[in-house]
Amino acid sequence: MTAMAKIDAHFHCWQLARGDYGWLTPALAPVYRDVAVADWQAQSVPHGITGGVLVQAAPTEAETRFLLAQAEANPAVLGVVGWVDMLAADAPARIEKLAKHPRLKGLRPMLQDIADAEWILQPALTPALRAMADCGLVFDALVKSVHLPHILTLAARHPELRMVIDHCAKPDIAAGGWQPWAEGITRIANETQAMCKLSGLMTEAGPNPQPGAVRRWGEHVLQSFGADRVVWGSDWPVLELASTYAQWWGEAQQLLAGLDAKGQTAVMGENAVRLYRLDRGR
Repeated sequence: MTAMAKIDAHFHCWQLARGDYGWLTPALAPVYRDVAVADWQAQSVPHGITGGVLVQAAPTEAETRFLLAQAEANPAVLGVVGWVDMLAADAPARIEKLAKHPRLKGLRPMLQDIADAEWILQPALTPALRAMADCGLVFDALVKSVHLPHILTLAARHPELRMVIDHCAKPDIAAGGWQPWAEGITRIANETQAMCKLSGLMTEAGPNPQPGAVRRWGEHVLQSFGADRVVWGSDWPVLELASTYAQWWGEAQQLLAGLDAKGQTAVMGENAVRLYRLDRGR
């Protein structure tokens, strides 16, 4: 990999027969199929992507081990964001064991699927969060607008825990939703050290979004966080519920067109290397 590497900081793969993807049902026909790392490469390589971060899609440690096995078999997988039972009595030990794997870079509780928006603030999670910070792991925040005030609280409690907001906190673009999302994003940017993934927006815009449909929301993220705290990701193949890899790539390039070359390089790869401490030499 070169210093100008382009990195997809958020993609998935899965095998349906594994059976632990509760959300992935035949109703989601465009993505209800086995997806391999090679399938992602077929989409990403034509755009110059040289590596990526493989992110969990099931709330099991078995899936985390499955993803780490994919990373071992595929040099293009520079890092894995997995899952661990953060409420387990031995959660710190589990986290330390997983973190010994050189490709494990972060963990992600599926907060958007938990009914209690304040779930992440319960004291029982403190040992797991401290273990994550001690192991240098990134906390991927899979959240919506309702969670952002609680992420602010979390960041204040754990300033040593590196965090990234997944999918720009999933604004309701299809319905034109703006507040309280926009203010929530601004406060996260201004009051924490978190980064934000420029990903997932096309899916929130609904099926077959028009060109420019996500621009207002993407611009707000870039203006709030700045080019040094935004990382680009495809969220492929979930992206296919609304759009294609090529379409989102094109939309992203238009969003970044106002940045200088250094800023574009940062968003498209350098920030991901810094956030996840990726090994360029793979």
